Amino acid sequence: MLKIDIVADIVCPWCFIGKRRLETAIAMVLRENPDFRHETRWRPFFLNPHTPPEGEPYMPFLEHKFGSRAAVDALFERVREAGRAYGIDYAFEKIRLRANTLQAHRLIHWAQQRGNADALVERLFVAQFQRGEAIGEPATLTRLAAECGYATDEVAAYLASETDTDTVREDERNIRATGIRQVPTFILDEHRVIVGAEDPATLATAIRQMPGFRK
Repeated sequence: MLKIDIVADIVCPWCFIGKRRLETAIAMVLRENPDFRHETRWRPFFLNPHTPPEGEPYMPFLEHKFGSRAAVDALFERVREAGRAYGIDYAFEKIRLRANTLQAHRLIHWAQQRGNADALVERLFVAQFQRGEAIGEPATLTRLAAECGYATDEVAAYLASETDTDTVREDERNIRATGIRQVPTFILDEHRVIVGAEDPATLATAIRQMPGFRK
């Protein structure tokens, strides 16, 4: 069983692409080796840890960060082009606020205590980048979790509490302490690190090179 940690932030468009590329890589490996088994674990990263809890206007933040609207538009086009190959149609124009993602990472942490959270993470990325939904708001997160089969009352009560807040923040600090500064970052069996949304062939090769992989 290969353990794959994925360090990501839900407001990172390349992390969405990285998720799809990893899935493509795993499918490639499974075609060659149907007995291959893996498990994924999503790890928190805050691209902008100083985002206020209520979020901040999306385009002004990006224009300030990248210097101009033209620079932002060029970045959007590069991301759109990369995403199309993996079935992602980015709708940046629908995004009103840049979200604080602490609550989203708490929700992912909660879901992973109950099993695989890939479907929830996919829905969060779709909400952020294709539907412009407010993924920093507990009510939105509760609805998205319910769409993925989680109990609405249980999720709402969890998000209304402070449970696991310190745990998620500490995990993020520990990740940064290892030197990780770019997302997505993939960690295979806790020691092989692949930085960036690498193409599926590169990811598949890294998986095949792991000790114990049966060809």
